[in-house]
Amino acid sequence: MAHEETVYDALANAADDHGHWAFGTGFDDPLAGVDTTVPEGVDPADLGTYCLMLGDDALVLAQRLTQWVTASPELEEEVAVANVALDLLGQARLLLARAGSTGVLGRSRSQATDSIPDEDALAYFRDPDEFRNTGLVEAPGGDFGRTVVRLLVASTVRLALFARLRGSRDPVLAAIAAKGVHELTYHRDHAARWVLRLGDGTAESHRRAQEGVDAVWPLLADVLTPTDVEQRLVDAGVAVDPAGLREEVEGVLTTVLERATLTVPAWPAATAPRGRSGQHGPELAELVAEMQSLARQHPAATW
Repeated sequence: MAHEETVYDALANAADDHGHWAFGTGFDDPLAGVDTTVPEGVDPADLGTYCLMLGDDALVLAQRLTQWVTASPELEEEVAVANVALDLLGQARLLLARAGSTGVLGRSRSQATDSIPDEDALAYFRDPDEFRNTGLVEAPGGDFGRTVVRLLVASTVRLALFARLRGSRDPVLAAIAAKGVHELTYHRDHAARWVLRLGDGTAESHRRAQEGVDAVWPLLADVLTPTDVEQRLVDAGVAVDPAGLREEVEGVLTTVLERATLTVPAWPAATAPRGRSGQHGPELAELVAEMQSLARQHPAATW
């Protein structure tokens, strides 16, 4: 009897010899060989939107992190930041491909983008108000202290989410989460080491780290508030209720900040998720324009 490739094997092995997307090497279809049938009782539109939420968070944060390449305080840190960004880019690609497989693109395809893979079309040919990322990842990075604090917060939230998402009824999401947990564990630990180093360092590094904490903390206001889409998918056994992550997230962040001799701000009052519904500030439009400029000028280009 022939061996049947599991969804985990397919995600790891679905590669060919062609350069593609932002990787330079890789595969044409990141979900090749994976059963992308939407689980019974799940609305494909909801699943697609949820994948956009998670994929856009990774894509936008990756873009923010690449702004530190050639600008980091140490050569080793430039390599580390680039690797974290590439991990997030890989997660974004899988999640946007999964979103595309549910039909979220619908009739929005144009003749110029008709032959472009779903994940590329979603990354490079959507307008800013079509993105579903949170304000936590789209906010400008500020100085290096704020950047590592934001990475600590974002990776702590995402790791808690992905750890639970491994039990999703959608096998594709479960496989993406299982792979992402290992990456996000490194992201969180790397950021935590920097926060400890800066917070418990010189007076100047401590001041900057505290300013970073004070600037990033309010951005948590809507991160752990579920949308209607998320709630329906939680009920269907596909998604994770972000409100249920708070105890773990708050515990991890409090531990790190206290050890870094930093003051832990009060947890911000919950607000309705703006970014998840496409409400963004001008900073996202600027970032998206930069990210999409080459693809929009040469939509049929390959490399």
